[in-house]
Amino acid sequence: MSKVKVHVFLKPGVLDVQGKAVEGALNGLGWPGAANVRVGKLIEFDYAGDDVQAEVKRMCETLLSNTVIESYRIEVA
Repeated sequence: MSKVKVHVFLKPGVLDVQGKAVEGALNGLGWPGAANVRVGKLIEFDYAGDDVQAEVKRMCETLLSNTVIESYRIEVA
């Protein structure tokens, strides 16, 4: 059984509306040094199977990310 983490973020150049909202809120609450905020998602799960890295990559390409506008990073422990 492998512990898997998939980090998904919008690609550079894709407008991150949620990130801009968080940045504005942080600045408004007194943290003016917060800039270029990007919001992503973390997907964690256990996976039992062979060639975990390849299978999780297939999951990302099929369901877990929109590869047109998002990139992902896989961690397997």
